[in-house]
Amino acid sequence: MVVLFELPEGSSSSSSTHGHSSSTHDHRYDIFLSFRGLDTRRSFTNYLYQALIDANISTFLDDEEIEAGEDLKPELENAIKASTASIIVLSKNYASLTWCLDELVLILEQRMTSGHIVIPIFYHVEPTHVRKQQSSFGDAMAKPKQKMEVEINVTKRSQFCSKDGPME
Repeated sequence: MVVLFELPEGSSSSSSTHGHSSSTHDHRYDIFLSFRGLDTRRSFTNYLYQALIDANISTFLDDEEIEAGEDLKPELENAIKASTASIIVLSKNYASLTWCLDELVLILEQRMTSGHIVIPIFYHVEPTHVRKQQSSFGDAMAKPKQKMEVEINVTKRSQFCSKDGPME
């Protein structure tokens, strides 16, 4: 396994292997690949995965497509937590699936809590379009947002009705 980060200052050693690290997390993977399968699986992501494997970098690649509406699979969550870093291939339709966004949230939570390294790759999208949620990426972001707003409104209405009885 290749070490992708340096130990913090004050550490007794300048390098470490995952098997003998004093870290509290066991990292099974160096890299977790996050991507929208229909956009990049049979092209860029496959080539990236193969290049990482050829470089002896332990990489998690989910070989199954998650259906629309499915929750993030527990094995994906475990793989993210068991990885030192994530590469996020941000493609035009990446944000159109809720599970991609769930995966992204978990990756960013790992970044905040455990120093997980996050490497974005902008695949046929402009970084400014992602940052400002514009163009095709913005259109893709709007779909889950609209769905979430509808779900929130339905929940609020049902809570309101249950508290005050049926509306007349």
